[in-house]
Amino acid sequence: MQFGYFYALFMTKKSLLFFFLLLFVASSGYSQGKKYENLGDFDKKKIHFGFSLGLNGANFLSDVDISKVDSLINVDILTQNGFSLGVVTDFHITPELNLRVIFPTLSFGDRRIEYLFLKSGGGLTSIVKPVESTYLDVPVNLKYRSIRYQNFAAYVLAGGMYSYDLISQKDVINSNTNLADMVIKLNNHNFYYQIGFGFDFFLEYFKFSPELKLSYGLNNVALKDGSILSEPFTSLKSKIFLISLTFEG
Repeated sequence: MQFGYFYALFMTKKSLLFFFLLLFVASSGYSQGKKYENLGDFDKKKIHFGFSLGLNGANFLSDVDISKVDSLINVDILTQNGFSLGVVTDFHITPELNLRVIFPTLSFGDRRIEYLFLKSGGGLTSIVKPVESTYLDVPVNLKYRSIRYQNFAAYVLAGGMYSYDLISQKDVINSNTNLADMVIKLNNHNFYYQIGFGFDFFLEYFKFSPELKLSYGLNNVALKDGSILSEPFTSLKSKIFLISLTFEG
């Protein structure tokens, strides 16, 4: 099995542990608190504002053909952590159904792609290329919430997201044959579908919501430029695992 798979699995479990720890702390505070409803008029308002803070794990779903590059033995994608922050605008369609837009959202992510080559004299050599990105995201989700029980409710959400990479290197020319000077070129436009779930905790002055969300890229972001870095990829689609905390007043 590839190292990237084990790393991604480890990071997923670590993030899930963090998420459920947050949930435990929030629910413990709720169970020990007041039993009457906080923010009783919250659902009567048509629009709410807030902000979101998140920790993300960025990866790629890839189709690779190593036969297109001589001496290439393997390509491995290594998951890295990043973070995001955004402004929440929540439109109440009904008390249980919301349209939520988190814009502007800035997401900072980092992925690494490892190429393993067979050296001409025998043995192996590894080259790791970073893929650093700063995204301006526009996630739009429908959020369906359970009936509120005192100061608690659970919800699921689904929707889509447009993402623009502000520091894309798509226009860089890989004219140098030195691998150390080459960059991995990606399309700076990304489209995703999203699914997730979370929990609403109505506190005395604001609503606090821990949330877990998966984003799957719809378009192939690999740009072919004839270099040995791009040739192995027949398809490269982004995948993002996000744990976030949302605060609404």
